[in-house]
Amino acid sequence: MDDLASPNSFKRTPVEITQNTTFCSERKKRSAMSKPDHESLSYADEEAKRKKRVKWTIGITAFVIFQVVQALFFVLVIMKFKSPKFRVSEFDVQTLNVGTQASPTFNMSFIAPIRIKNTNWGPFKYDATTVNFTYGGVQVGQATIPKSKANFKSTKKIDVSVSLSSDALPSSSNLGSELSSRLITLNSQGELKGKVTVMFMFKKTKTSQMNCTMAINTTTKAVQSLSCK
Repeated sequence: MDDLASPNSFKRTPVEITQNTTFCSERKKRSAMSKPDHESLSYADEEAKRKKRVKWTIGITAFVIFQVVQALFFVLVIMKFKSPKFRVSEFDVQTLNVGTQASPTFNMSFIAPIRIKNTNWGPFKYDATTVNFTYGGVQVGQATIPKSKANFKSTKKIDVSVSLSSDALPSSSNLGSELSSRLITLNSQGELKGKVTVMFMFKKTKTSQMNCTMAINTTTKAVQSLSCK
């Protein structure tokens, strides 16, 4: 029958066979090349994500450490309330009159440099107080400290006039013996009460004590030694 294809019509020519072989070979090459490219892109994406996670981890860790250090500094340093130091510093004697060993007396005047050292991270507001100067436990003079405040990490300086007299001393005092050695030993004592305020809201009442001993040389009319506890 004429409309049926002959067996020879299904045979491919050498040219067709060569073209088909070339096409299949090129297709395999493209497939082989595209597979590594896809794997490379996937690896690059994973590596980028990993680096991003590492950065986030480092950042969060650093932030947490900073917060912990800040909290420790706040609790151990800033919030550590201390009693300010209440002292009298060395001074120049303005006037000094002394008696004899047989009739021991003294009268003295000077400007007392009172110092309030506040080491806290907040101001120290204190009430008015007095500083008593004694000889052998007997009061021989007094200085008044007005109400004020010492700023944080600073020293408040107050200069007050002081006049001392031995009129209140009993006859049994050791003054005559000291005058023979050209020394007068005095003590200054006082108590300072106030509040330390940190960050405008944390307050704590603190009390400072003054207990100083000074030796006045009657010949040079100067402070020979001064120590405070």
